[in-house]
Amino acid sequence: MAAESSKQFWKRSAKLPGSIQPVYGAQHPPLDPRLTKNFIKERSKGNALPLKNKKASSFHEFARNTSDAWDIGDDEDEDFSSFQTLNSKVAKATAAQVLENHSKLRVKPERAQSALSEMPTNCKVIKSSSEAQLARSPEDACVRNALHKQQSLPLRPIIPLVARISDQNASGAPPMTVREKTRLEKFRQLLSSLNTDLDELRKCSWPGVPREVRPVTWRLLSGYLPANKERRKLTLQRKQEEYFGFIEQYYDSRNEEHHQDTYRQIHIDIPRTNPLIPLFQQPLVQEIFERILFIWAIRHPASGYVQGINDLVTPFFVVFLSEHVEEDVENFDVTTLSQDVLRSIEADSFWCMSKLLDGIQDNYTFAQPGIQKKVKALEELVSRIDEQVHNHFRKYEVEYLQFAFRWMNNLLMRELPLRCTIRLWDTYQSEQEGFSHFHLYVCAAFLIKWRKEILDEEDFQGLLMLLQNLPTIHWGNEEIGLLLAEAYRLKYMFADAPNHYRR
Repeated sequence: MAAESSKQFWKRSAKLPGSIQPVYGAQHPPLDPRLTKNFIKERSKGNALPLKNKKASSFHEFARNTSDAWDIGDDEDEDFSSFQTLNSKVAKATAAQVLENHSKLRVKPERAQSALSEMPTNCKVIKSSSEAQLARSPEDACVRNALHKQQSLPLRPIIPLVARISDQNASGAPPMTVREKTRLEKFRQLLSSLNTDLDELRKCSWPGVPREVRPVTWRLLSGYLPANKERRKLTLQRKQEEYFGFIEQYYDSRNEEHHQDTYRQIHIDIPRTNPLIPLFQQPLVQEIFERILFIWAIRHPASGYVQGINDLVTPFFVVFLSEHVEEDVENFDVTTLSQDVLRSIEADSFWCMSKLLDGIQDNYTFAQPGIQKKVKALEELVSRIDEQVHNHFRKYEVEYLQFAFRWMNNLLMRELPLRCTIRLWDTYQSEQEGFSHFHLYVCAAFLIKWRKEILDEEDFQGLLMLLQNLPTIHWGNEEIGLLLAEAYRLKYMFADAPNHYRR
């Protein structure tokens, strides 16, 4: 009795919506309301069920007024059964119509050819196929229109889950302009000379390195390869042998008690590294990363392995892999490469990452003092650059450490697509202290870039949500170029005059 009265209450009350909206998605496309309504009306006529009193239908009047997706009859059980029947019948009707449309499309080219062959010589105008479609019967047009709407999905912007590594420009610019060809030729001349001028190479690399010469340029700028061309091959061979000597010496100790915690943390973090990019989810790639990170941790006991270092391997790995891959890198199957190629990619990634971390190791020692100092410097810098943004943070009690710690720990890799990180590192490696010093000004420019969005948020939670999920998925070379230009301006103003931004 209580259940019956509860049911009557929901049906009587027009003020409580209580309607169920279907969830639309790939497996559940939206139903056309007109088809739904017509079908249920026909069904209700066929069944000729007696209607209940008007009081019980007040909820249904509300549902119709609010354009609810459930155009229900009186009995709830009847409604659900009608939708089950509707799905199957509409599906059959739609399938039949699709087959019919395809058969008509096949005939159309033959008709067009015959129409052309039968064209009169007096140039009399012949009706187009579009006019013929307009001349069809209204009933046929209505059926086709309804079925077309039934098949269509709601329009929504296409946002890629993965920012493509190979997509080097988000603005859709042509792949290689005349200027880019000239720059590529300049790089090739520099790299082919007996002794590469590293100062000139840095100057050319600041605005970005062409993909074709990026691997060798990065090796040179990181200090891994010598400037003398004749010594490079022997150096690569020696460093590769040295790295795999470390593996033979240390890697088996990963299961020993004093190294177990380090290896366990690396093993946990590796699958989290760029989880949406298929390349980094391949078991062979994850094994390579485990070896690189474990050997680095063993050889640097002052810091050991710290979460975030795993991200720093990925740009080097992708760049050195691209030297051997013509197609899209992010979906490439590394098992197709030879063992020698894989060994060289692994060794190069290890040594270049080691060179990078040598300059910022205080970021990862106990209590991470390097990051603490950089975050404090960022706060002081922003207070001078944009006092309004700085005061906005203070007003809502947002601490810089709450969002900028990750910017320093991961070098903005969690904030930018991987293609943008690679472009950013072109400039970092051409700066004298790119990763340790210039990065501070890039972070300041990056923060001020979102000035309007920051000032629009007026609570602590909203600000942190924004700063931890900045919309950079579509960024490309142009956006990174503007960011770096602003960072250079800030560095020029403040780097040699630190008192200007000290409190």
